[in-house]
Amino acid sequence: MELKDFVVTPIVLFIVYVLAYIIRPRVTDHNTRRYFIPALTVKIIGAIAVGLIYQFYYGGGDTFNYFHHGSAHIIDAFKDNLIKGVRLIFSNGEHEASTYLYSSQIWYFKDSASFFMVKIVAIIDLFTFHTYSATACIIAALSFSGIWALYMVFYDLYPQRHLHFAIISFFIPSLFFWGSGVLKDSVTIGALGWITYAVFELFVKRKNIRQNGFVLLVAGYVLFSIKKYTLLVFLPAAIIWLYIEYFQRIRSLAKKVISFPIVVGLAVLSGYYGVFYVAEGDEKYALGNLAETAKITAYDIRYFSGRDAGSGYDIGELDGTFQGMMNLAPQAIIVSLFRPFPWEANNVLMLLSSFESQLVLILTIYVIVFELRYLLVHFRRSHIIFCFLFSITFAFAVGVSTFNFGTLVRYKIPLLPFYLAGLIMVLEERKRFFNRPAYLLNENRS
Repeated sequence: MELKDFVVTPIVLFIVYVLAYIIRPRVTDHNTRRYFIPALTVKIIGAIAVGLIYQFYYGGGDTFNYFHHGSAHIIDAFKDNLIKGVRLIFSNGEHEASTYLYSSQIWYFKDSASFFMVKIVAIIDLFTFHTYSATACIIAALSFSGIWALYMVFYDLYPQRHLHFAIISFFIPSLFFWGSGVLKDSVTIGALGWITYAVFELFVKRKNIRQNGFVLLVAGYVLFSIKKYTLLVFLPAAIIWLYIEYFQRIRSLAKKVISFPIVVGLAVLSGYYGVFYVAEGDEKYALGNLAETAKITAYDIRYFSGRDAGSGYDIGELDGTFQGMMNLAPQAIIVSLFRPFPWEANNVLMLLSSFESQLVLILTIYVIVFELRYLLVHFRRSHIIFCFLFSITFAFAVGVSTFNFGTLVRYKIPLLPFYLAGLIMVLEERKRFFNRPAYLLNENRS
């Protein structure tokens, strides 16, 4: 940290909180108002804490590379010449003679996803005078806006569970820590929240078509640019959600019987071609190369780039084939959702993560034990199917391609609110089921 951090950051925080208090009445009601400012506050605390951990514990890392070895050079270009700075912001990763002095010093210039993050940091730095902690606070606030949008989706579906959804959306330590700082994970979780909100408002509630359509495009573009695999997992899950939602709105039994195979077929085809077109032109994420990409990424993180990020784990050998990758699906899902176990932790941060994982495991076992008989009844809800489909698929994707607990803790945070929300929804559906009139209950059991 520098002296200007103690000057600029309080000013930025003052502006952020003034805007928060102005916005709060428009996006809250009597149930949710109490969570808004505390949730924003823990995100900001998390953002500053990430910077301190990377500075004094890790001695560097991605967050400082984006700032000192990325954004700093774009800011220098702006100081030298406005046009040069703008050209770097809109650069596609190709060196140009006029900006080579700056682009050649940017560590992530050739990595499109990381360079996109650098550009986000640089744009914010223009307003914070290149002050790390102030920039981190703004990124935390922007990320919070997406998490709040996601919370509004959960709350809209089950308003009586507002406290439980608030806890899993805002107050899980790994979410407000790793999902708040100057990291791609913060932007990812924010964009994921916004795209989920836009899909829900646009296609389920059918409200504010233009506004939500714009949000959908922007959030989708951010996910596409910064963590494409998140969009690849989200897209088929969202498509299936919407097709099931449409199918459930058909009242005629005859029409349901006729349309069921059509809806299933369309959902599968739409999901496949959606993923195909998102991955088109990217050799890394092309459907035929996903298994090889998972292998390369997993072993790179385990033995090279992430070897110092925490203890490694082994779920079996990846051979670069789709079949070999799918064989590891159960182990990958378990490691993402329920590990590290306490005895696998080798530092304080890992130990905290293990406690979270064990709580998720306990809640999962509780739901399975007490809800197994009625799971088919609960899974008639399209949004529950979506939450579990997205979170479990995402758990598989990160679990099979990481092989390092230190990195996995960060990578898995997008699945946590969806998976835990799914469990809460199942419990609420059980409550609704048993509170129904007796004649309806008997009809469903017969």
